[in-house]
Amino acid sequence: MTSTEKDNGRQKVLAEDKENSSTSLDPLHQHDPFQTILEEREHPQSLSTARKWIVVFVISSAALCVASASSVAAFAEAGVSRDFHASKEVSILSISMFIEGLGLGPLLLGPLSEIYGRNAVYRVSYTLYFLFTFPVAFAPNIAVYLVFRFVTGFCGSAFLSVAGGSVSDLFDDSTVASPMALYTISPFIGPNLDWRWTYYLIGLVLLVPETYIPSLLKQKAERLRAKTGDPRYWAPLERQEKNIGRAIVISCYRPFQLLMFDHMAFLLDLWTSVILGILYLTFQAYPFIFEEVHGFNTQMTGLSFLGIGVGMLMAISTQPFWNRFYKRVAEENNGKAPPEARLVMGEFGGILAPFGLFWLAFTTYRGVHWIVPILASIPFGAGTYFIFTSTFTYLVTAYRPIAASAMASNSAMRSTFAAAFPLFAGAMYRRLGTVGATALLAGLATILAPLPFIFRRIGAQLRQTSRFAHC
Repeated sequence: MTSTEKDNGRQKVLAEDKENSSTSLDPLHQHDPFQTILEEREHPQSLSTARKWIVVFVISSAALCVASASSVAAFAEAGVSRDFHASKEVSILSISMFIEGLGLGPLLLGPLSEIYGRNAVYRVSYTLYFLFTFPVAFAPNIAVYLVFRFVTGFCGSAFLSVAGGSVSDLFDDSTVASPMALYTISPFIGPNLDWRWTYYLIGLVLLVPETYIPSLLKQKAERLRAKTGDPRYWAPLERQEKNIGRAIVISCYRPFQLLMFDHMAFLLDLWTSVILGILYLTFQAYPFIFEEVHGFNTQMTGLSFLGIGVGMLMAISTQPFWNRFYKRVAEENNGKAPPEARLVMGEFGGILAPFGLFWLAFTTYRGVHWIVPILASIPFGAGTYFIFTSTFTYLVTAYRPIAASAMASNSAMRSTFAAAFPLFAGAMYRRLGTVGATALLAGLATILAPLPFIFRRIGAQLRQTSRFAHC
């Protein structure tokens, strides 16, 4: 591809994005006196720090609860197989279908949130998520059970995709790292929590204000028309709602276009997809390791996942260090840190994740105390957190013109891997044994570990030649 073709491709992408994203709604670029403009006190970033952190806590809790619902079925597989007369492989689909719903949902819910606002999507999604949980609980057969597991995952995906937009709405680039870290880790803590947390999602309705600026402008225009009786007041979003169909179409094909034509985005998405696939595969692997080798019961096996959770909590405790690091890098680069600085965290994750898996693989023998493989999962949990946090922040900053599509491509790909990996876990562990199967997973993680080291050095050059990346 010539440089002219690349420039034309980038201009086309930016033109489409301008037409279908909030960048085209910036009131500073308009001169109509009846177009609404937010005053500084009305901007979501002008909320008090306490209020903003309450919002982050609520939406992070929502993401945590949806993730908990995705994994809770792992401990009900025996009952599902018995009651529905289904094989173990079919019962595992209850996890896979839910995760696939999580991956595909953002392709629709993302553009809808940019038309109707974040809160409208939250409330409708939560209502449907709650209602469709009943067909899962009272399913008469395996088909109904699996279909509605997919539907509830699709509805719940709003809290794993749109919620990230809410966090970025509330904080600027210099302060977004810590709240984004809390939001990133929340879905991974979900499997360690009680099902009752799912009902705390109602806090969304009470505590989360609308944060999407185009939607706030629309609400202000409606108030001004009602107050003054003058119908000429308007907001850009009102004049673009007719394009919702095109926005959804673009939302569906742009992520796959990014995967096909941008090798850096594809490889980073592949990295996170493999890591998430391994994480979800552990729901099938841990019963082999701890029940068949160490004689654990179901409840004790569930507690064995605490090692991963502890690792993630230890990793997030390092966030103040990373905040100081990014601040120092920004000062060295005229006040703005390059996107590649975010990959330094990923370098640590690239080392810790395979190290933890190799440690786990070679300590699964019956003669090794059961606490040792649990301790081995601590560096894997920490590495997983570092990998996801660094990759998410890099994609958002490096592909800023199409950040929503960059995250949607990552979500669709990693959810597909997470849905597929548990399906072959049983056969793999029976054929290779706990040592061989876990070492194979560690090998996969090792092959992809050099990616952050490579892209931190050449990422800037690759962005210059990309049709999609922000230079």
